[in-house]
Formats: sequence, C-alpha cells, structure tokens
Amino acid sequence: MHRTVDLKVHYYGTPVVLLSTRNPDGTANLAPMSSAWWLGQTAVLGLGNSGHTTANLLREREVVVNLVPSTLADAVDRLAMTTGSEHVPAGKAAKGYRFEPDKFGVAGLTPQESGLIAPPRVAECPIQLECVLQQAHTIGVPEPSCTTFVVDVVRAHVAEELIIPGTEYVDPVGWDPLIMKFCEFFGGGRNLRPSALAEGWNMPHERSVPAPAKV
Repeated sequence: MHRTVDLKVHYYGTPVVLLSTRNPDGTANLAPMSSAWWLGQTAVLGLGNSGHTTANLLREREVVVNLVPSTLADAVDRLAMTTGSEHVPAGKAAKGYRFEPDKFGVAGLTPQESGLIAPPRVAECPIQLECVLQQAHTIGVPEPSCTTFVVDVVRAHVAEELIIPGTEYVDPVGWDPLIMKFCEFFGGGRNLRPSALAEGWNMPHERSVPAPAKV
C-alpha cells in the first residue's frame, strides 16, 4: 500500500562532501553539501543560489570536492549551521545560521595545499578532488532558487590505505562515506549522531542514536 504525500524535500541519501572555495579576499571557505554525483571525470553539484559557496564558485570557477568519511560526522555538524557570508540571508538566519569566517577552524579541520587550483583541500578527507567549473545552470520554479554546477575533475588525491594494492582503484570495502538522508547523518548503515541541520530545518525523525548529554 502506498500513500500519496507532498514531501517537503527529496533527500533520499547521497554522500556528504566538503566544498573548498576561495573568498574574494583570498581566504578559504568550506561548506558541507550532499547533492553531488559523478559520471566519468565529471561531477555535478547542486547548491542554493543564496550560498556563499555558490558566489565563490561562479566567480573563481574552482572548487575542491572533499569526500567525507563517516568518522567526520562531528566536524560536518559543526559547519552545518554556518555561512561564509557576512550578511546572512534572511531565510538562513531564521533557521539559526550564523556568519563564520574561519570555517576550517570551527570544524577542527586542516587546510592542505592543492596542486592545480587555488582552494585548499581538507587534509582529513581521504578522497579529495580538485575541480574546475565547466557549466552552471539555474533551476527551480517559479523563480530559480538553485544552481547545478558541472565541474571537471582535474586531479584526484586518494589516501594510500584506500587504494587496492597494485591498482588505481578505491577499495569499496575500506571506503565508508558519510551519507546524509533527509538531513540526518548515516555511516555503515546506521544513524551516527543528531544533526543540527535537521533541527534547523525542522525535520521530524525518531532517532536511533541518543542525543548528546546536557551539561
């Protein structure tokens, strides 16, 4: 039996990535996102038009797509309700977003120099993809609210322990990506921790993990 429902979001489960871009002043911005997919050496990224990463990517045309392992759920959650824009958009402010200029610092992550592009990689991410913008397309009705970015992977970095010996293939057993399903964090098939994003977006969920103890 199926029921017809008007779903608030279609967020069935995609890998979490951290997007490194360069700000106008040359500093680094870092933003979590989970609307990414790949075909060959091309990635497609989906971002809201009000985001600071969107402005950076359109201007600089470079981005590092850092694929996040399930062990970094806490770091991603620390970034979830932050923005690199000094003027927080009204819609984000209403959900509890705040301006944070030092994204790497607040996440507790380490910038690592890229080889071919300006934005830094995230040292703690075992898969890092240096990318350049190929195309950008706005989407949404009645007014465009998002942009799909088509980016080409120009250099891939993979942690040695994830490479199958004697090959240039990632070990699918060793690689455990952080997955976001309906704003909640999953890894290894289980719910990992409460999500600040889910709370900010008022997403209902019967949690399978305990909430952090109140101090």
